[in-house]
Amino acid sequence: MTQAAPKQDHVLIFDTTLRDGEQSPGATMSHTEKLEIASLLDEMGVDIIEAGFPIASEGDFQAVSEIAKNSRNSVICGLARANLTDIDRCWEAVKHAARPRIHTFIGTSPLHRDITALDQDAMIARIHDTVSHARNLCDDVQWSPMDATRTEHDYLCRVVETAIKAGATTINIPDTVGYTYPRESAELIAMLLERVPGADQIIFATHCHNDLGMATANSLAAVEAGARQIECTINGLGERAGNTALEEVVMALRVRNDILPYRTGIDTTKIMGISRMVAAVSGFPVQFNKAVVGKNAFAHESGIHQDGMLKNKETFEIMRPEDVGLAATNLVMGKHSGRAALRAKLSELGYELGDNQLKDVFVRFKALADRKKEVYDDDLIALMAEASLADEDAYLQIKRLRVICGTEGPQEAELTLSIGGTEKFVDATGDGPVDATFNAVRMLFPHDARLELYQVHAVTEGTDAQATVSVRLTLDGIVFSGQSSDTDTVVASAKAYVNALNRMVLHSHRGNLSALMSSAS
Repeated sequence: MTQAAPKQDHVLIFDTTLRDGEQSPGATMSHTEKLEIASLLDEMGVDIIEAGFPIASEGDFQAVSEIAKNSRNSVICGLARANLTDIDRCWEAVKHAARPRIHTFIGTSPLHRDITALDQDAMIARIHDTVSHARNLCDDVQWSPMDATRTEHDYLCRVVETAIKAGATTINIPDTVGYTYPRESAELIAMLLERVPGADQIIFATHCHNDLGMATANSLAAVEAGARQIECTINGLGERAGNTALEEVVMALRVRNDILPYRTGIDTTKIMGISRMVAAVSGFPVQFNKAVVGKNAFAHESGIHQDGMLKNKETFEIMRPEDVGLAATNLVMGKHSGRAALRAKLSELGYELGDNQLKDVFVRFKALADRKKEVYDDDLIALMAEASLADEDAYLQIKRLRVICGTEGPQEAELTLSIGGTEKFVDATGDGPVDATFNAVRMLFPHDARLELYQVHAVTEGTDAQATVSVRLTLDGIVFSGQSSDTDTVVASAKAYVNALNRMVLHSHRGNLSALMSSAS
């Protein structure tokens, strides 16, 4: 048995995919999707899950509350602004967790002080009162000075000292706008540890945005300087250019343990599976050349690279595909494969299924295998993402689609759509099969949303490859995304479009969260 690393060498992983990640325009997730992602994060060993912003809406409150009740290992955290109402609502949601945490914040830079109309002394008083209130409710309190990297150092030391004295057990230092760079990030943590009384008794965290492409580097530099919690998201989701990506920091700590001798409790073999799931439910596909989890991360095309790989894989790979949940060999599954083989293959890919789940996925797998000669790892990952999106209670459901296309136009689509439980049929035409299909959807479900993005890419090679389609709609400045995979590109397109519309319907019942979310770190 491997001896546990000393506490000072253990880096806590704080995942905020369900809070900061969901703030990505169009990345709104359903209640069921949030619960599934939280369950995977809990299983893979994430130390703290920031499950949401409970005051934002009743939907957010319910999701955080249920995640708190279901968590087995992780600390469950909720976000709250620096006021008593937010903090009380946050506590009501997270108190069900075996290990709850309240995370409260306020903007401390000159720009943010102007917005709140608080002078330095008034803000100090607000921090003391709100952190004290949170600590009276919960033993585990995290506090963040939003826009810390643009806050005057003397004042930053004052507010951090105030929060510590008021009872904060974790101090997070956010680079809210991705402004800092690695050396500066390290120096900031070192300065606080040296100058702030009591700093050695709490945990410093780092939360870096990726506006200049340095989020991961800034986070690791902060760890080298003494931070012991990294805030991150799956696939780097988040405001604007996103956040530090969980998969990048975890694998960097693993691969470069010669200069980063720190440990995490993350089961890295689950990384690829949860990456694909988050991509599916958020509607943000993983770019092919994305570090660690991109389709090309372990692909080699040039002759020199291929020759080197054949002789010694370490020649051009600094980590193994198995380390992140990919099989060493891309074992091909087919229509003759049985349940046991499917379960074993999915386990290799990081998916552990119960008997009922396996039964449902096996039916989908057989249907796919009947349409494809060979089913590859990426096909199965897309299949699992599709299964996670399946919702029999969705307001809009495609029941039947038949498309007529060819050189003689106009192209035609016959569509039967279930709308709130009532089936409706229409026959529509358009400039191409996808246009005809989308026209049919609009005729049955009229709306004012604008199609901003329609994107198709093949999951694997060949004419029978699955197509993954991403659709992005906007309505009143709010973005709604949908994604789906199918061997029929038109069917995948229709499902992706309907998925985006279902998110729009869901949002209409949640209210506009932009005023709240725009103030989060």
